[in-house]
Amino acid sequence: MPKLLITGAGGQLGKEFASLAAIFPQWDFLLPTRQELDITDTEQVEAFFAVHRPQYCMNTAAYTAVDLAEQEQENAFAINAVAAEELAVICKIYNTHLVHYSTDYVYQSGIDRPLKENDPTHPRGVYAASKLAGDQKISKALPLATIIRTSWVYSSYGHNFVKTMLRLGKERPELRVVFDQVGTPTYAYDLALFTLQLIEKVETGLLELHQLAGIFHYSNEGVCSWYDFTLAIFEIAEISCNVDPIESWEYPTPAQRPHYSVLNKAKIKQASGLKIPHWRDALQRCLLKITL
Repeated sequence: MPKLLITGAGGQLGKEFASLAAIFPQWDFLLPTRQELDITDTEQVEAFFAVHRPQYCMNTAAYTAVDLAEQEQENAFAINAVAAEELAVICKIYNTHLVHYSTDYVYQSGIDRPLKENDPTHPRGVYAASKLAGDQKISKALPLATIIRTSWVYSSYGHNFVKTMLRLGKERPELRVVFDQVGTPTYAYDLALFTLQLIEKVETGLLELHQLAGIFHYSNEGVCSWYDFTLAIFEIAEISCNVDPIESWEYPTPAQRPHYSVLNKAKIKQASGLKIPHWRDALQRCLLKITL
């Protein structure tokens, strides 16, 4: 029975993997939280691999506090770059296929069409720089690794934009949300399921691992602004809260956000042959789970 290691299993993406384990009974899911497996502790990671010898590792562990990273540069790089590289080295030693998750923040601003994997990178801010450094270190240490860059991730678990808007929409009569940052929301459940479907295709001989080497994009389909996303959340959840569109300069943050980060997913769709749900359909499924 192949073993699948999910690092950072206590996070929102990690918990979505855990929720899917019952659908894939042919695999043994290893789901350590950060307290049980800290990827910055190389000796602990090596010991874990020596005992369990996983065939696959989905690295969902990451430093994701985008604004706080401006003050905690060392911590952000320790997790997102240094530990990611060490994990790749260990995966190579144990012949484990690594799937690592990255971000739309790494790209150069000013591109006004869906971003491709080979587009120029120019991270603005510590979080973005640390994630790009991790991508580069993993690619060098383990060229066969799969790196999936995603955007605007949310879930029924943990803290995220959707859950924050649900809370604020019930607490306040009016909200101001930026409309000049455009991208695509990603339901963590769909990202986790897509990853497992890729592995299923490998295990059944429909895909070769080398076809999954390199950088790929995944988000849900479609395009919206944060303002549009908020309107959809309130409409589906039937929350009466007035939403005013504002520009980014009216809501300054320590770290700069991309103004346009729609991801072109042609590469991963062609490699996998899998369909990707629209962001609004995904949002509806997530909200149904939250309100149950």
